Amino acid sequence: MQQPAVAATKEAPSSQRLASIDVYRGLVMLLLVFLDGPNGWTSDVREAYPDSPWVQSIVSQFEHVEWAGIVVWDMIQPSFMFVVGASVAFSYAARERRGHSFGRMLGHAVYRSLLLILIGVFLRSEGDGATNWTLEDVVTQIGLGYVFLFLLWNRGWKVQLGVALGILVGYWLLFALWPLPTADYDLAAVSGHAYYDGFWAHWNKNTHPAHFFDTWFLNLFPRPEPWVANGGGYNTLNFVPSLATMIFGLLAGELLRGDQPGKRKLAILLGSGAAALLLGVACHFGGVCPVVKKIWTPSFTLAAGGLSLLTLGLLYAIVDLGGWRRWAFPAVVVGMNSIAAYAMIHLIARWTLENYLRHFGGGMFTVFGPAWEPLLQDLAVGAFIWLICYWMYRRQLFLRL
Repeated sequence: MQQPAVAATKEAPSSQRLASIDVYRGLVMLLLVFLDGPNGWTSDVREAYPDSPWVQSIVSQFEHVEWAGIVVWDMIQPSFMFVVGASVAFSYAARERRGHSFGRMLGHAVYRSLLLILIGVFLRSEGDGATNWTLEDVVTQIGLGYVFLFLLWNRGWKVQLGVALGILVGYWLLFALWPLPTADYDLAAVSGHAYYDGFWAHWNKNTHPAHFFDTWFLNLFPRPEPWVANGGGYNTLNFVPSLATMIFGLLAGELLRGDQPGKRKLAILLGSGAAALLLGVACHFGGVCPVVKKIWTPSFTLAAGGLSLLTLGLLYAIVDLGGWRRWAFPAVVVGMNSIAAYAMIHLIARWTLENYLRHFGGGMFTVFGPAWEPLLQDLAVGAFIWLICYWMYRRQLFLRL
């Protein structure tokens, strides 16, 4: 009998999995759990220390860049998608060892894809008066590309890398060849912005083919009023280049589950990561296209993929080759229940904070002054979510799709 869609199971983690992958996923989730709570905290700290360059610099790492560039906060989604790709290499190999046919695994991939899309829509709709049919959320984006990712599993690195590079070239051509808007195009009406003139104008906010695709596609869904634009500049078609990010993860996962010596694997991870990062940066400064996370440009895909490869390589060296694992326990706790943690951030964060304030008052959050109050509240909410994940971890309860 098929297992329920989202079931809490008492199945122990597979012995085939690498700790570094769980640690990487967990570090990403720790950032979200503790720093993406019910409050936006960065602006308060910025305003309190306007003349402190180091405070401004550190805080900027936890805010998405306005358009071009990349900081730590911009690496959360690509890191999560990269780790999904790496995990696929192990999970479907394990299913194959258990005797699952290709058809059964494909059915599971389709099933999981649909669930991820719907979970993303459900969480994105929290607090709205109707279903919010937008598909730019990280969980939904993973779902949109998941079946294609599965079809590349076990196809060999040349095919996988070729498809990833083909996606990036094709997506670049789509933007580069798309006609620029006319002079009377109303940017304000679509929350657009002309960051660039000349050739790079093809990657201005809400003036490109991905935006116009959404003005057609998203209006096919029932909604209280017509969809006009995404205020942040995010688009459904981001799943196409972000699929390349997941393929980079798949390549890394296939490498790590292979038979090569550990030091050889590490050298390949670090070397390929450095090469991808340099290529992405070169595309930006060479005028090919800007590094923009919000529309997942090919140069961003390469730079973020390179940073992900370097991060996984570093963790592989420390955790799997070096055996230094105890420090990473807090990350593993949420990394092995990432879907549960992500859902709780959306569903119970505000409720948790309200109960802190109701039962303990607000004084506990003002000990360092009003500038730090929102951050302390987010940290307290994150601690509660982490403790729930720890309770689940101790009982070997892992939320699976």
